[in-house]
Amino acid sequence: MTDYVLPPAAINSLEVVGSAKRFPVNRIFCVGRNYAAHAREMGMDPGRIPPFFFMKPALALVEANAQGVTIPYPPMTSNFHHEIELVLAISKGGMNIHAAQAWDHIYGYAVGLDMTRRDLQLDACSNRQPWEFGKAFSYSAPIGPLYPAEKTGKMTHAAISLDVNGQIRQSSNIDQLTWSVPEIIEHLTRYERLLPGDLIMTGTPEGVSAVVAGDVLTGMIDGLGTIKVTINK
Repeated sequence: MTDYVLPPAAINSLEVVGSAKRFPVNRIFCVGRNYAAHAREMGMDPGRIPPFFFMKPALALVEANAQGVTIPYPPMTSNFHHEIELVLAISKGGMNIHAAQAWDHIYGYAVGLDMTRRDLQLDACSNRQPWEFGKAFSYSAPIGPLYPAEKTGKMTHAAISLDVNGQIRQSSNIDQLTWSVPEIIEHLTRYERLLPGDLIMTGTPEGVSAVVAGDVLTGMIDGLGTIKVTINK
């Protein structure tokens, strides 16, 4: 038995719908600007330029559900944004996975939020600095229960939306992804070997905007249920 100088960090995991077993989370990859309308609202070229990726630590994960979870308004920002996303959970790793085989590597799907300190992200971009403080901070990845792919089938068409305090902010369909689910996996694995337990957040549609303390966010993807997140006062 290994003897550590400190207690090892807890394993972050997600509920699996219909199972008593849980999904252990390894890394969280995120695709940037993967809906054309969102790229336009951010002032960027909406064309099919090669996808780019950033990461969040597993510690950023917050287990969310329809009953509701609370996250704190983070420090050092005055422009805290919501981004609703389809999340992929990887069960079989690999390198240079072809798009035609990519579906076989997906364990399941979930509703997720990529919470963003937008002012810090934009400052980092303008100064050619890393995005970590804008994207990879604690409590920045609320994610709902996983729905196994064997039950959902291939996720290619499903409404995706987010409302704040009952008012719709984001509304689209995952068939509007600039790079589809299998294409995302193919591109990512040209650079990095996927491992079992990895998550991929696939990008957000248009309508991202700021939230404040006390706001209640409700995210939904057809077939994957809803998550409710309250911003702590």
